[in-house]
Amino acid sequence: MSILNVNQIQPVGSGQTVTISATNISAGSATVTAGTFSGGVTVTSGNLTGITSVSTSNLTVNGNAYPATGPLSNRNLIINGAMQVAQRGTSSTSTGYQTVDRFTVARNGVSVTQSQETLSSGDPYDEGFRYFLRYTNTATSSSAQSFVEISQYIESQNVAQSGWNYKSSSSYITTSFWVRSSLAGTYYVHYNNDDVDKFVYNKAFTLSSNTWTKVTHSIPGDSSCVFNNDNGRGLRVVIVPHYGTDYTDSSSQTDAWFTRTTSNYSPDFAQNWSNSASATFDITGLQLEVGTVATPFEHRSYGDELARCQRYYQKMIVEDIKFTCSRWDQSQGVGECNVYLRETMRLAPTFAFTGTWDTGGGWGGDPVMTLARPDVVVLTTTVSTVAASGVKVLRSETTDASISFTAEL
Repeated sequence: MSILNVNQIQPVGSGQTVTISATNISAGSATVTAGTFSGGVTVTSGNLTGITSVSTSNLTVNGNAYPATGPLSNRNLIINGAMQVAQRGTSSTSTGYQTVDRFTVARNGVSVTQSQETLSSGDPYDEGFRYFLRYTNTATSSSAQSFVEISQYIESQNVAQSGWNYKSSSSYITTSFWVRSSLAGTYYVHYNNDDVDKFVYNKAFTLSSNTWTKVTHSIPGDSSCVFNNDNGRGLRVVIVPHYGTDYTDSSSQTDAWFTRTTSNYSPDFAQNWSNSASATFDITGLQLEVGTVATPFEHRSYGDELARCQRYYQKMIVEDIKFTCSRWDQSQGVGECNVYLRETMRLAPTFAFTGTWDTGGGWGGDPVMTLARPDVVVLTTTVSTVAASGVKVLRSETTDASISFTAEL
C-alpha cells in the first residue's frame, strides 16, 4: 500500500475543483484529522455528497448547518414556533393569550388586533411554513407610554435541562425566526431571565418594509443567570414592535446581560410603529436552541405541537356532548363527574366555559369545577336537586359550547 502525506491541495489556474480518483477507498483505512473542508466535497461513486464544511462547531450539508452541541431532535425550546395551533381562535382585539397558542401580547396606548394568518408564497413558505402570527395597529398613539410586545414564556426546568451551560459566557443559545413589518427600521428582541429579577439581554435587528427577513443571533450565558429546576417562568423571549420613550434609554445595553429599570427596556426606537396607522408586524418560524448554530427549523406535526400546547391550555368543543354527574352522597345535592384531561397540564388548571347549558328536568345547568389536578378535574352541576344516588346531565346545544382549562405561565 502506498501512502501520500500532504499539508494542502490547491487548485491551479482558474479551476475550483480537486478530483481524486480511486477504485476503492476503505472507510476503515481513511482518516482525516485537524482540518477543515470548504468549498464543496463530493464523492461521485459513494454515499457521501453535499458536505460544504466540517469544523469544530458544526457540520454543513447542502447549505444546512447542524450543531456540534445540543440534541438533534426536540431541540427547539419554543412551542408552536410555526404558529400552527390556535385553540382559542384566529383573531382577537384583546391582550394576553387569545389566538396562536403559547404567544401572549401586551400593549398600552394603542389598539392591536392579533391574528393567525396563512402563508401562500415567499421565503418562509418555501421553508415549509404555512402560518404566521400578525399584529395590526388599529388605533395609533404617539404617547411616550405606548408599547406593543409579543412574548413566549419557557418553563425554567426546560432551560435548566436543555444542555445550555447558562452560567458560562462561552456557552450559547441561538434564536432564529422570520419577521416582517410594514414599517422599516430597527427593532429589538430581549430575553428575560425570570428567575433573576429584571435580568435581561437585548438584541437588535433591522427590517426593510414589507419584506420577510430571517433573523439569527446567539446569546451567551452569564454567571448571574439562574434557572430553577421547576415548572415556573424561566426564560421569556420578547419580540418588540414598539416601546415608547418612557421605557427606552439611549444608554440601554445590547449584546450584554444587564439589570433593567422601568425606563431602559431597550434603546430608543427611531421609527414609531405604535403611531403608524394600520401598521402590521408578522412572525413565524421562531426557534431557540442550544449552541451557536441556527439549524434548520424543527418542523413538528400538528398533533405533536397541539399536545405540547395542551400542557398550558386545553379547549374542548362540547356542543351536544353529555357529562353525566352522579350524586354519591346519601342526601340530595349537586352531582359530580370526572373529566380526564387530554394532556397532563403544567399545574392544576383554572376553568372556563361558554355556551348556554340546559336546565330543568334531568339537566344540571352550568358546569362548575370544584376540584382540579394536572390530569383530572371534577365538574359539578349548578342545580343542587340531584337526589341521593341520582344523576343529572350537563349539556349545551349551542354551537359555541366549550369547556377550557388554563395553566399558562
